[in-house]
Amino acid sequence: MPAATPASPAVPTARSRTGSERAAASQYGDLDHRAPGPTSRSSGLRSFVHALPFLTPSLFGVVVFLLIPVVLVVVISFLNWNEINPATWAGFTNYINIFRFDQAAHSLGITAYYVLLNIPLQTVVALSMAVALHRGRRGSGLYRVLFVAPYLSTPVAMAVIWYWVFDPQLGAVNTALAHIGIHGPDWLSSSQWALPVVALVNIWQYVGYNMLFFLAGLQAVPKELYEAADLDGANKFQQFFRISFPLLNSTLLFVLVTGVIGSFQVFDTLYVLTQGGPGNSTEVLNLQIYQLAFTDFKMGEAAAMSVLLLGVILIFSIGQFMFFRNRTTYEYSV
Repeated sequence: MPAATPASPAVPTARSRTGSERAAASQYGDLDHRAPGPTSRSSGLRSFVHALPFLTPSLFGVVVFLLIPVVLVVVISFLNWNEINPATWAGFTNYINIFRFDQAAHSLGITAYYVLLNIPLQTVVALSMAVALHRGRRGSGLYRVLFVAPYLSTPVAMAVIWYWVFDPQLGAVNTALAHIGIHGPDWLSSSQWALPVVALVNIWQYVGYNMLFFLAGLQAVPKELYEAADLDGANKFQQFFRISFPLLNSTLLFVLVTGVIGSFQVFDTLYVLTQGGPGNSTEVLNLQIYQLAFTDFKMGEAAAMSVLLLGVILIFSIGQFMFFRNRTTYEYSV
């Protein structure tokens, strides 16, 4: 008998895809890693052309009302211009002058102090209100409306009302203190109390707005996590700091970033209440920018201070994003 020949190794052959494989490939795309060819580039171009009409309104607003003004402010910051005479090139003179003559460092310190007075207390109070309303007690819907109502009012109108409240002679605050034998100070004319009062007014107006975001974040946490914690014997305090608060990092990031930006840009409330006084104890950067531009007509120095404010806001915002980068969860799984 002839000797048996060893079986040759199987040679892989091309196999036609089944119907289910072809359907999966058409739905999710082929998993083969191929270099993008002309077809993929042309499809990407077609997608961009189709999306462009929908993006145009937003792009127009961003370019006209954001990018172009920012570029113009940066250009003006290098010019010597008083809105009357022709502009001349000034180089970095405006940046030097705002620190040498216009006390930009002092105003920056006042602004930073205002942010420290405003943001921590506002965030803690808003989070506490959200936790209280999240428990679903009777009348929580009415409380939501009451808490958000100050945010719906104009800052100037609210500032006028609070100016009357803190009036040293007839204001409600000093009148109430007088009934318990305390002589209240002249709040808005005191370099010690003026900025805390402005921060208090801002907290009162915006705490309800931030409360809504925290409340939405709490309602997005799966209830199964709390049920599992109950089975493990965790109390409400432990559930908040082990479940609720870590999962609120994305909401906390949004509230802090927007709150810090808004606090650095404070102007209207402070202008009505103190106009930078007494002295210059409440002269924040935005108020000094306004005075340089529309009182002293130093447009170049005002623009330079605006660029300084933009840089400070960018530094704080980037710092917050970096801090929360590895601490934020956007998807919950049970």
